[in-house]
Amino acid sequence: MADQLHCAVTGVTGYVGGRLVPELLAAGHRVRAIARNPTRLRDRPWYPQVDAVEADAGDLDRIREALTGVDVAYYLIHSLGSGRRFEARDRHVALTFARAAREAGVRRIVYLGGLHPDTEELSPHMESRKEVGEILLASGVPTAVLRAAVILGSGSASFEMMRYLTERLPAMTTPKWVENRIQPIAIRDVLHYLVGAASMPPEVNRSFDIGGPDVLTYRQMMQRYAAVAGLRPRLIVPVGVLTPRLSSLWVSLVTPVPASIARPLVESLIHEVVCTEHDIAEWVPEPPGGTAGFERAVELALAKIAGADVATRWSSASVPGAPSDPLPSDPDWAGGSLYRDEREIDVAAPPDVVWQVLLSLGGERGWYSWPLAWQVRGLIDRLAGGPGLRRGRRDPRRLWVDDAVDFWRVEEVVPGRLLRLRAEMRLPGLAWLELEVIPAGSGSRLRQSAIFHPQGLGGHLYWWAVSPFHGVVFGSMQRGMAADAERLVTGRAARPAAPRG
Repeated sequence: MADQLHCAVTGVTGYVGGRLVPELLAAGHRVRAIARNPTRLRDRPWYPQVDAVEADAGDLDRIREALTGVDVAYYLIHSLGSGRRFEARDRHVALTFARAAREAGVRRIVYLGGLHPDTEELSPHMESRKEVGEILLASGVPTAVLRAAVILGSGSASFEMMRYLTERLPAMTTPKWVENRIQPIAIRDVLHYLVGAASMPPEVNRSFDIGGPDVLTYRQMMQRYAAVAGLRPRLIVPVGVLTPRLSSLWVSLVTPVPASIARPLVESLIHEVVCTEHDIAEWVPEPPGGTAGFERAVELALAKIAGADVATRWSSASVPGAPSDPLPSDPDWAGGSLYRDEREIDVAAPPDVVWQVLLSLGGERGWYSWPLAWQVRGLIDRLAGGPGLRRGRRDPRRLWVDDAVDFWRVEEVVPGRLLRLRAEMRLPGLAWLELEVIPAGSGSRLRQSAIFHPQGLGGHLYWWAVSPFHGVVFGSMQRGMAADAERLVTGRAARPAAPRG
């Protein structure tokens, strides 16, 4: 293992920074997490293992103090989506950070910038990121500037833009830049190079291009994403009338990515961004097995990993296990669409009685609401090649993980508290029904959530078509379960006590 270093990370509330911290800890380094509001970090799994420090990178005295005693400082700050005069802010913060690092005795700066051509006129955001790299290289502190194009991973703004465009539009007219060549890189490989750059010798002070093994046009990336995601090939027709501004407005209308973020992303795509060298390999070896190709990177981002069932577990997003997984700190539009219908009801019955009712769902007992509607849905599913309601259940009173319950499958059982069912009916997406029992005074609260992850435009249309009926079906189902639990309590109270003796 490399010598232990004391690393300071800025931008820890951002996409890359929040994923870099656990990678540095896993490599055996000490980490100081620098944030303007460190209280935002308290829910991170790694928080107890780091030194969280409050500082603004643009405040010379505070950031110098925060960098004191640090070997390596990671600069992961840029003004993507920060409005006007971002160039001046970026310049000021970079100059302040560079001076503070030099005066604090930092031995190395590592900066993640954007891959760009050296000859063309750059977009304002790319020009600013280039300028920040030049400022840090001239700081007097040995600096490694890593330049990456599109980063592939759930939560990456550029990846999310591609995800939403591809999933929501089976046919689209696009700007001419869809034919530009791009060399994307998986987030796990970006982190590998960032961690490795910390141990570069002091004479290394330069920029490095980093990218994956594939060079693709944006059109090819969308088509390959569609193939990995199980979608039909997309019809993509480039047109020459969409300026970067119009393109960003179009993206913000079609996707949840805000226009303030979409615009710099689109502007960066007007350039071809392909690595011109791979000199970083002299100091940082490639990841085991090499860098991930495009399909593999998308599989990781979608958690479609051979031998693991992560793709079917919507809850995995709350417990990230890999750099490509979503994190709670990612923006609320990241991670793809996830529709929810949530309902709560107070039940005049203790939790154990409510739990008994939940364990008897399906099969002969049914679903407590509109039995004809459930039967029709089951018949439609069977005609479509699904299991329908014919499977029933193997035990009328108990459930185990992986049990079949009509056209559901038990995915999670937390005794007395949580039952999660995954739909195996034919759907344009993935669906779950989650039932949770919460103690509430002398009774209980029953929380019911229907969760749907759509696949393609058909998935979105399906959700909006059926959502008006949720109040009738799921609402009456919840009320029926509550009433059944309360009847059980009444029956217990009315039953005479057994004689003693």
